[in-house]
Amino acid sequence: MKIRKIASYAIVGGFGLILSGALAGCERENTGSELRIQEGALVRIEEVAPGKYKILEEFPSEKTQIILKSLDGSERILSEAETNALLAEENAKIDAGTSNLTNQNAEISSGGYSLGEAILASAAGAIIGSWIGSKLFGSPAYQAHRQTAFKNPSAYSRSVNSFKEAKANNAKAKSGKSGFFGSKSGEKSAPAKSGGSAFGG
Repeated sequence: MKIRKIASYAIVGGFGLILSGALAGCERENTGSELRIQEGALVRIEEVAPGKYKILEEFPSEKTQIILKSLDGSERILSEAETNALLAEENAKIDAGTSNLTNQNAEISSGGYSLGEAILASAAGAIIGSWIGSKLFGSPAYQAHRQTAFKNPSAYSRSVNSFKEAKANNAKAKSGKSGFFGSKSGEKSAPAKSGGSAFGG
């Protein structure tokens, strides 16, 4: 399956804070101009060693998808069935006390996580696997290990910043403030209540 460029998925839009629970994507229309509230996540996970994975990057997105980059460099989008199966397996490990995400003594460092653990540590995992949330979000081990699930500290920082920015845009959109509404060039739309777009231009 062809993978579109990250930019085509990761359009900066509104995104509620993911760790509070599942979020459903939605679209609204206003006076002929389209307002998109993006409450999903695009996540790329890289296999760093046989059977070991880390989060390469993640961004707010209109649709939640997980792209897996294998050791041979090939990439593919995980299906919903695959993702749900991996999270169910991870849930069983959490209940059994064998998950690296919730084990305070787990030593991950550069070794990487299982694929299910990497997904659950990502933004997509927090959305899709929100039903596991109560077992994770209050766990000091999970909070500590989540950062180590990223390929490097820069990837983690970019993720945090992108979702903070999207959350701010989401708040503006939901409050009905002007400046968020824009139209594609060449399309006619009703006049906005105030000039200028939050995205500039």
